[in-house]
Amino acid sequence: MSQHRIDESLAGGRLDVVLAELLDESRSRVAARIADGQVTVDGRRVGKNHRVTPGETVEVVQAEPTAPARPAPEMPPVAYEDDHLLVVAKPAGLVVHPGHGNADGTLVDALLGAGIALAPAGGQDRPGIVHRLDRDTSGLLAVAKTDEAHAGLVEALRLRRVERRYLAMADGVLPRPRARIEAPIGRDPRDRLRFAVVATGREAVTRYEVLGVGRAENEDGVPGDVSLLSCRLETGRTHQIRVHLASLGNPVSGDATYRADVRLARALGLQRPFLHAAALTFDHPVTGARVEVTEPLPADLRAAATNAGLEAVLPEDA
Repeated sequence: MSQHRIDESLAGGRLDVVLAELLDESRSRVAARIADGQVTVDGRRVGKNHRVTPGETVEVVQAEPTAPARPAPEMPPVAYEDDHLLVVAKPAGLVVHPGHGNADGTLVDALLGAGIALAPAGGQDRPGIVHRLDRDTSGLLAVAKTDEAHAGLVEALRLRRVERRYLAMADGVLPRPRARIEAPIGRDPRDRLRFAVVATGREAVTRYEVLGVGRAENEDGVPGDVSLLSCRLETGRTHQIRVHLASLGNPVSGDATYRADVRLARALGLQRPFLHAAALTFDHPVTGARVEVTEPLPADLRAAATNAGLEAVLPEDA
């Protein structure tokens, strides 16, 4: 069973819409869960049209587990570990936890397959998981081994006390060399598989700084500018950096979902969005010690930076 406490940012939303975002599942799947009695609000069954209010607790009963259809993925590199938590370097292409369309072959499967105990508080499908990275985003992810660590990390994220720094490349030249983007994010009303800046969305804040501007020529010899960015998350909405940069007209390079220039991506040698969780800093939720972890760019993104003439401006820890 997983529990989700409703805060002000979710207030007034329909139960099926809110749960679709929280569970990263389709609304039809969530509606089926509600109809099947798998969802309660403060211990009572309600309909999918129920409008949630601050302070309510939504509980979701997880389906009975089934045997994985394929072997667990290889365990990713561990950047930090102690008795309470670990930080892994997730490779691109690995989904973090089971969900709609991804029943197995996830990071959770890799961790459990390696014999790592994970905090039950995350729920049956998401043990130990406190934040996520998109499938094609590489980099650092903290995972809780104990419920005490899980609760502390969730609270630290809520209070914005976890520093998450990403390296990104964006098409074009950003409007300002550094800025704070504050724009609410929700499901794109025209495409439910995407997210967008929408007035009814949840609060989302991203800071960026331009590290350098490069250029690459497509197959027709037409040059295109790209910007290497250091991004810091204040909130952690799904696809947040991708959506915020796309809203400026500067989508993450290689991100076809948000209409990045496909020919420019080919010129850079990109097979995925140029987005990497490069640094994670927080106070340990149990010991209080400062935890600071960095992860260098993987080879494919470093090659793209080189192709754009931007390798010289990469941070030292990249």
